[in-house]
Amino acid sequence: MLPSQRASFDIPQHVCYMNAAAVAPLPRAVKAAGEVGVARKAQPWAIEPGNAQRQFERARAAAARLINADPDDVALISSVSYGIATAGKVLSISRGSRVLLLQDDHSSPVLEWLGRAEAQGFSVEVVARPDDGDWTAALLAAIERQGALPVGMASISSVHWADGGAVDVARVAAALKPQNARFVIDATHGAGVMNIDVRALDPDFLVFPTYKWVLGPYGRAFLYVAKRWQNGAPIEQAGSQRRSFSSERAPYMRDTSYVTNARRYDMGERDHYISLEMASIGMEMVAGWGQQAIVERLRMLTDRLAEGLCNTGVLVSDQRVRAPHILSLRFPGGMPDNLIERLEAENVFVSPRLGLIRISPHAYNDEADVDRFVAVFRRVAS
Repeated sequence: MLPSQRASFDIPQHVCYMNAAAVAPLPRAVKAAGEVGVARKAQPWAIEPGNAQRQFERARAAAARLINADPDDVALISSVSYGIATAGKVLSISRGSRVLLLQDDHSSPVLEWLGRAEAQGFSVEVVARPDDGDWTAALLAAIERQGALPVGMASISSVHWADGGAVDVARVAAALKPQNARFVIDATHGAGVMNIDVRALDPDFLVFPTYKWVLGPYGRAFLYVAKRWQNGAPIEQAGSQRRSFSSERAPYMRDTSYVTNARRYDMGERDHYISLEMASIGMEMVAGWGQQAIVERLRMLTDRLAEGLCNTGVLVSDQRVRAPHILSLRFPGGMPDNLIERLEAENVFVSPRLGLIRISPHAYNDEADVDRFVAVFRRVAS
């Protein structure tokens, strides 16, 4: 099993940080890359020729590796919402069809379609939170419901951000195919941990940021675009998206046609000397640990948490429906007042989400962190 990677992070021993689903700490190597990037920006005349292009392609390749994509199918963007907005501009959704969303899903895969529904003539169906936590079964039932409008698209998170429920995206993709429905996936809590293979899944778009599970900075994200959608127009216009454009050339020498792959959707001002290399190193580190090894380690930690919290009055979802790296605690009588603050006073850090406590360990956590959380929780939650 993958051992704890705590030594690669600047996490003091007295800190129990199990909050990667909110924001992950930077590994030492990623922090060092940021410092190098700051120094590079401080003396831009010393930046090596070709440095920016090397950074673009290193990051694109690192992101593609995590989801088994071709680097040509990955765009460099700033955020999940940017990626979903790109999908919204490119995709056509049949009038009179349904767009499926998850109840209480994060805003990123939701708001774009709520804003477009009336003008584009489709309806939005919110799949209700299932009592047993099985989001996959709930989605399949909605897709296959007899007498309902055809499904035009599902736009969902692969792991529910609040309760940690895992969606079997392969089964959902297979159910959408007979209706020729679009599939847009927010893999924020999936990429880098869950097994995501876009070659097998064949989604229309998939997007993920770097500041959580793949241990990178804010402001960097990656968009997978299926080849069938690589002929659309991006949401902003930049010379880097075109075949050959230079303001120093005469107008007749400019080729303003778009490039023929997902690079046409790269964001403008993508030359991030500081953060792009940081993102690459974080993703490469995660890939080096191995997806299955990460899952085994994090499943062990969340199972240990679930076992340790027995008989404390909290409820957790069955292992079969929850992601391996997130354990959310439900309080039948409501969360005790100031519980998060009381945990933080003991240097234990987790997140409150929709009345739940979301615990999200990463590879820097170990069994001692789990046992400490359980001991502190039992003391302060009573």
